[in-house]
Amino acid sequence: MAGRRARTSFAAIDFETADHQRDSACSVAVVRIENGRIVDQLHTLLRPPRKEFVFTYLHGITWAMVRRAPTFGDAWPNLLKLLTGVELVAAHNASFDRGVLRSCAERAGLIIPDLRFECTVRLAREVLGIYPATLENVCRKLRIPLNKHHDALCDASASARIVLAARECQLKRASAPFMQKRGG
Repeated sequence: MAGRRARTSFAAIDFETADHQRDSACSVAVVRIENGRIVDQLHTLLRPPRKEFVFTYLHGITWAMVRRAPTFGDAWPNLLKLLTGVELVAAHNASFDRGVLRSCAERAGLIIPDLRFECTVRLAREVLGIYPATLENVCRKLRIPLNKHHDALCDASASARIVLAARECQLKRASAPFMQKRGG
């Protein structure tokens, strides 16, 4: 339609895992953004396939907290609703979250849609020029609240805001006046 801006949407995702295996998601959050605004979000604890928890010291999640939680397969239909139709899925260190998503889906016998992932570590470095690109440092530099790192919803929200900041930076660069060098 002429005169109307295209609707843009993306999602940010974050997983917390119980152990070193990628199929051990014990928490997941998805934040959906449309036209620069958060329009929906979902966070749930997940029951991983094993009772062993190695990373409780990072995220505070224990087997006792998740033993009655849904499995990834049980939670997938609600997660899929937030991921359907998005341009991309953002995550801080996207290869990790993409791997967890694939491993959990494979264990559950699910086929995930083809999702384009964008890494907010890469955006922080290449678009925003922020080093080191840890989530804490990027959020501090961009003044993004990060109340509790390794909380899936907090981290997914932060990743969404990093994408928005990178897009704003790219728009400013694109609209900057063209400067010509003078020969001499």
